[in-house]
Amino acid sequence: MRLSPQQIETHTLKFAQAVREFGKTLPMTVANVEDLKNLVQASGAIGASYVRARQADSRKSYLDCLRTCFTEVHATRYWLQLMDTAAHGDLDLRRTQLLRATDELSQIFTHLIQHAPTR
Repeated sequence: MRLSPQQIETHTLKFAQAVREFGKTLPMTVANVEDLKNLVQASGAIGASYVRARQADSRKSYLDCLRTCFTEVHATRYWLQLMDTAAHGDLDLRRTQLLRATDELSQIFTHLIQHAPTR
């Protein structure tokens, strides 16, 4: 399925919102509090970098921003894996869903990088 730029922007926004909702349900251990800051920052940076990519005035700048999106997706994945869900089945399930979403986002940005138009 091919997504329009607006659909990708909306998708990244909804993903960042879902990460924030997930974060509100986590046990607030010392580690989770600190790691959640990084998780929230990385998940929001995906969409923010995509917005910058869409506004880029050169192919190089566009690709640099898309690579940042890709990097932030992987950082988000890392921080999600570190979150302590205290073996709550529903939290583990939600994290698994978010991890799958990072796989999807990674594929989207890989495709965009590989098929970037010549400007």
